[in-house]
Amino acid sequence: MGKQKKTGLILSGGGARAAYQVGVLQAIHTILWEAGWPPARNPFDIICGTSAGAINATALACRADNFAEGIHKLMDVWQNFEAHQVYRADSLGVIRSGARWLSLLSFGWLLRKWRASPPNSLLDNTPLVGLLHRMLDLPRLDAVLSEGLLHALAVTASSYTGGQHITFYQTAAEIEPWVRMQRMALQDQIGVEHLLASSAIPFIFPAIPLFLGGRREFCGDGSMRQLAPISPAIHLGASRVLVVGAGRMSEAKREVVESAQYPSLAQIAGHAMSSIFLDSLAVDIERLNRINLTLSTVPQEYRNKLTLRPIELLVIAPSERLDDIASRHTSSLPKPIRTMLGGIGATEVRGSALASYLLFEASYTRELIDLGQRDTMARRDDVLAFFSS
Repeated sequence: MGKQKKTGLILSGGGARAAYQVGVLQAIHTILWEAGWPPARNPFDIICGTSAGAINATALACRADNFAEGIHKLMDVWQNFEAHQVYRADSLGVIRSGARWLSLLSFGWLLRKWRASPPNSLLDNTPLVGLLHRMLDLPRLDAVLSEGLLHALAVTASSYTGGQHITFYQTAAEIEPWVRMQRMALQDQIGVEHLLASSAIPFIFPAIPLFLGGRREFCGDGSMRQLAPISPAIHLGASRVLVVGAGRMSEAKREVVESAQYPSLAQIAGHAMSSIFLDSLAVDIERLNRINLTLSTVPQEYRNKLTLRPIELLVIAPSERLDDIASRHTSSLPKPIRTMLGGIGATEVRGSALASYLLFEASYTRELIDLGQRDTMARRDDVLAFFSS
């Protein structure tokens, strides 16, 4: 890791949509292996993740001494997913969380008895703790960082208490924390609690308490208030960055029919989720491309005096709408979850955007993995050029 040029990886958020990232990473491993790279060689010096992407990022970082093993572990989890590994999907669990939460939302003025201990979220993600312990090897993360096999790992969360977006980073190097408008960085020992906070989709999963500067703050999904998703990798020293999205970076305007129905609650929620998880990344990519274009017009002698520097960027994102794919798989959800989500319209085609974030079922995640592999193989020349530059 002593080389000057460092490669960063950005894995964005998106709940079950993060299965797409695993397909991309698997294809990258195959492309580099066929190009002569040793299977165990980790191509990323800096790994950054948000929400479900933070879980994938940390699982990969823990095995930075064996990239092939890290990919195999991710594939094993995502190809065999069942919703109950992430949240309680049984009838009792749904009644205790989702049914109570929706009832409180609708009839809170009648349910004063719940004021002392109201339900905190639509779903109870307690099972995710066990899954994270099975996926991760955090002592090994300490070892790969101290041995220089990985430069840094970063995961993000958003503080409901303080209102700031926070990047937690772990590194063996001396890297000063940074502060920007509405966002800050903290060097920390990354643990399961950081990943639970980073992946706590608003309203869906409960907020997680984290200690920031000795004070407890409740934190949720790192995609919220994430104004510059690529910046952590750059602050940590990356000069080229591979970004793996969890949704299409641009969408053609959908044809609007005259008899459009009033949007369901799920349709509105899915629209809000897309704004949280997709829009800021697309804007940051556009901003970085503009900066690169501007710097390319500046003579080298003047460019050396600037604090800005060009960043090589490769973006791989789904070529198909993941909402449409999700609509084909909602029947694979456990019946209690399907019934609850059906009540708000999430099992309808127009409400499938919400379902696309919660479909932790193998039929769906395997199709996203396959899509990630196909999209990346179609960019084979771009991938090879990126890693050979």
